[in-house]
Amino acid sequence: MNFLRTASSLALRPSGHILTRRTALPATAFAVRYLSDSTKKTIEDAITRNKLVVFMKGTPDAPQCGFSRAVMQILTVQGVDMQNSLKSFNILADEELRSGIKEYSSWPTIPQVYVNGEFVGGCDIMLSMHQSGELEKLLLKEGLVEPEAEENPRA
Repeated sequence: MNFLRTASSLALRPSGHILTRRTALPATAFAVRYLSDSTKKTIEDAITRNKLVVFMKGTPDAPQCGFSRAVMQILTVQGVDMQNSLKSFNILADEELRSGIKEYSSWPTIPQVYVNGEFVGGCDIMLSMHQSGELEKLLLKEGLVEPEAEENPRA
């Protein structure tokens, strides 16, 4: 009888294995919507009203991550008028915008660059476009930089 009592009391106690087992649930069970209607409107207004928009960590004058700094350096080297042509958003100052912009673009990283309402990409894409010359062509086409004056040496 003692054996039955012990066996039945053990059966009622959860084992450590059961407590640590995780059940696979559909991904939608944990989907969280970060993009409120007001944040979506802020993003859409920004990218439709400005030719060049960067969602970044920090500000153009004081980037707070290396990737945001690199994008600002690329735009500076390209000749973008940072005071008049660039609209930037510091996502560190607004948690809803920080999460919402990732959902809006379906792009998981910051910074995010938009030109003429279109998502261009993040730091890696901007660097690749800069190196290939594609970024210069895009910025020229959109009127965000002036063509370089050709040197005409006189012989």
